[in-house]
Amino acid sequence: MTQSAVNERVLNADLGQYEGKEVRLRGFVYTRRDLGGVQFLVLRDRSGIAQVVLSGAHLPLPESSVEVVGKVVRQAKAPGGFEVQAADLHILSAATEPPPVELPKVEWNANPETLLDYRYVTIRGLKDRAALKVQAVLVNAFREALLAQDFTEIFTPKIVSAGAEGGANLFEIDYFGRRAYLAQSPQLYKQIMVGVFERVFEVAPVYRAEEHATSRHLNEYLSLDVELGFVQSEDDVMDVEEQVLQHIVARLGEQCSGELAAFGAALPAFSGRIPRIPLMEARRIVTERYGHQIGGKDLDPEAERLFSQFVKDEFGSDFVFVTKYPRTARPFYAYFEEDGLTRSFDLLFRGIEITSGGQRIHDLDMLRRSLRERGMSEEGFEGYLEVFKHGMPPHGGFAIGAERLTARILGIANVRFARAFPRDRHRLTP
Repeated sequence: MTQSAVNERVLNADLGQYEGKEVRLRGFVYTRRDLGGVQFLVLRDRSGIAQVVLSGAHLPLPESSVEVVGKVVRQAKAPGGFEVQAADLHILSAATEPPPVELPKVEWNANPETLLDYRYVTIRGLKDRAALKVQAVLVNAFREALLAQDFTEIFTPKIVSAGAEGGANLFEIDYFGRRAYLAQSPQLYKQIMVGVFERVFEVAPVYRAEEHATSRHLNEYLSLDVELGFVQSEDDVMDVEEQVLQHIVARLGEQCSGELAAFGAALPAFSGRIPRIPLMEARRIVTERYGHQIGGKDLDPEAERLFSQFVKDEFGSDFVFVTKYPRTARPFYAYFEEDGLTRSFDLLFRGIEITSGGQRIHDLDMLRRSLRERGMSEEGFEGYLEVFKHGMPPHGGFAIGAERLTARILGIANVRFARAFPRDRHRLTP
């Protein structure tokens, strides 16, 4: 190897290309062991981990940033099958104290609050960052799939004057002496933008001031929103979501094999169309087959789990669209029939809802009727209503919670670990 090549940094994942040659690595001390005459250091960089063998060196504390120069040799027991026999170790930035949690020994069933309290360090763990890598690929694949179908990415306000769903679960803020809110959804804006581009999407955080503290909810999460015009029915919307999900799964298979393996996760298989089953039929199945009595207007969490199991057993699908929700269970803008049902759906994935969607009302009189019949005022929705005076086409869309989808793909029980820095009922830091 030439001297210039030695001076170039090599990533841990590429060591196999340099067998018998000298390389320069830079990364973080993941683990260290001193066995007297021989020392072992596991180095972590953005590509993975590598084993380094030294002798007579001063080993810094875990998570110190270091540079190593040494020869690459084959070692079956080392990560990736190769190790570096170091000739030189240079400390770039020494940790001043041990990390609050030993990252290599963190178990997924450890106290979640402790792991989240020290998230600024625990997020460096291999599993934690693997989840975030999967999410990054997932979001990029979402964009790819929609751009390939002639969608345009939009960017909508996150400070709004009214809630997209009528004012429920909103974070109120003082906007220069006026009452304003953090957006709970880009719903109204993405509908407006259908009149501009016909097909639009957005990737952005949304905020829900819900009083909960469960393993499946966040008060700030990443919403993957889609809206498209000139639809015939909600089936057109579900067709687009199927195509998006298929592309996401394909990309994860191509780019995240190591991350999936870290969780022992299997990607969902697509063997034809995702089943589409009306809500009332789903409720009947859960009650008759499993004896589970369902209260309320929707499926409760246990009913979602049981119905997903039914669909898996009967159709071999990890996904199922639950359709035809009653008006009382849907927002005011959901397109409704005179029988009281709406052209709407939820998508369940492995026992949990990850999507809400459907066709929207595009007729101004029908929209005003929907507001009126719900006892809602048009105040605060004037700009939204104005657009429907100007020829809005039949349209619909959906929204996917990125963290929920990530968590379900990887089998993460608590959705907070599918976000870098989660915000829930009690957490504002780190």
